[in-house]
Amino acid sequence: MKLLTPDQMRAVEKEADTKGVSYAQMMHNAGRGLAEIVHALGQEHGWRTATGIVGSGNNGGDALVALAWLAQAGWRTYAILLNRKPDGDELIENYLQAGGELAQFTGHPDPLDRFLEESDLLLDGLLGTGIQLPLRKEAALLLQTTKTILASLELPPFIVAVDCPSGMDCETGKTADETIPADLTLAMAAVKTGHLKLPAFEYLGALQVVNIGLPEKLEAWDSLTTEAADWEMVSAMIPVRTPASHKGTFGTAFVVAGSTSYTGAALLAGKAAYRIGAGLVTMAVAEPLHSALAGHLPEATWILLPHKHGFISEDAADDVLKNIKRATALLLGPGLGDKETTGSFIEHLLPSINIPVVLDADGLRHLSRIQHWENKLTSPAVLTPHPGEMSALTGLSVSEIQSNREMVALNYAKESGHVIVLKGAFTVIASPDGRSTVIPVATPALARAGTGDVLAGLITGLLAQGVQSYNAAIAGAFIHAQAGLLAAETLGTSASVLASDVLNAIPEIISELE
Repeated sequence: MKLLTPDQMRAVEKEADTKGVSYAQMMHNAGRGLAEIVHALGQEHGWRTATGIVGSGNNGGDALVALAWLAQAGWRTYAILLNRKPDGDELIENYLQAGGELAQFTGHPDPLDRFLEESDLLLDGLLGTGIQLPLRKEAALLLQTTKTILASLELPPFIVAVDCPSGMDCETGKTADETIPADLTLAMAAVKTGHLKLPAFEYLGALQVVNIGLPEKLEAWDSLTTEAADWEMVSAMIPVRTPASHKGTFGTAFVVAGSTSYTGAALLAGKAAYRIGAGLVTMAVAEPLHSALAGHLPEATWILLPHKHGFISEDAADDVLKNIKRATALLLGPGLGDKETTGSFIEHLLPSINIPVVLDADGLRHLSRIQHWENKLTSPAVLTPHPGEMSALTGLSVSEIQSNREMVALNYAKESGHVIVLKGAFTVIASPDGRSTVIPVATPALARAGTGDVLAGLITGLLAQGVQSYNAAIAGAFIHAQAGLLAAETLGTSASVLASDVLNAIPEIISELE
């Protein structure tokens, strides 16, 4: 899904209008698409009555088209208008001809309370992408009145927001206090940047895109290089598995990870590489870790590395290079620890690596101390920093990084020549060629030690199967995020999710993608 700002969306619509798809036609397409989704929900749940709160802008127009379509399909529909005069308004005339009922909002609850009490569904089309906060008094009053009525109902209607919940800034993600949380947000043509920012994201409910019939070959559209990952996109990135396949078909992931302080990191990463489909996983670990780990991952082969007090030592680089020849991807970093001898090992190893590589966790901190490291890696490698590790790499403060995550990731990808996976709420994947993708998930289920090791293993497993670096990073991050959501749903709480629960949820997510 394309991810754009409100200004970029206006530029797209303007160009579409000049190329034969008028604003009126786009509104008709948007309203019809909106209505078809609502109608399908109604058929599924037995809903037949809808109320729309309708403003004077394009979102209000979309809502009126949708309500008229629903009325013609047999729904009972109500519309509450704010600052939208019926006289000469063709959309209102069409709505009334379809059998809909409407009223102007006068500042009092009646008849809005009666409409909502009778309704199965509320269509929020009051305000659109061009709002400025704070809200004007009348709009704030209507939203607050609606919220108060909804709170009083024993069975409130299902809430569908048109493009965005009214009161949300579609660029910054800021929200007015009066904003009504939606159960479903139907974004017109594309996801807006504000959708994937907090606190707005918490108001969206489920997020779905409605086709508004844009013509092909729009420069303003085609030039957009930022996307939000979705199921269809990621499904196309997953390698096809045929009956004629064998373990060599799906490559070998070579995992250099772990230390006596962080034994589990190696295990989580290795298991994740297998779960995502790698044909073989080779675990290269400090020798003392083998006895603790081998029984938990019998499917792996093992390379036991020289160590110093349980941390990989400098002279282990030769052992890795002797055994890595058949590997198709390398993971370097989870749980390695911060010992100087391990940093020297990484520095000696990097120039000799000629397969796709993922650098994660402690590997990134060691990397930040190596001069001109970016020139020593096969390009493009995949780096998976959290904000603290990104700070070590870039010299920026964590607050600077978090205040402009997309731009920081993209600038560093271009500067370094490598793919950056900036982890956190709405993980950002940035490519050196200027493309970026945001994972539309923010969940505390992934705020747990070890989940980053799982992510690193997923990306490495995809690289091992021949998936291109940028796509592997997108697919791995998306699957990881969805597995976190599923683990929290299965357990009934995000507070109890462990990294192993995320790992165990991966097969079900992959099955939905196949």
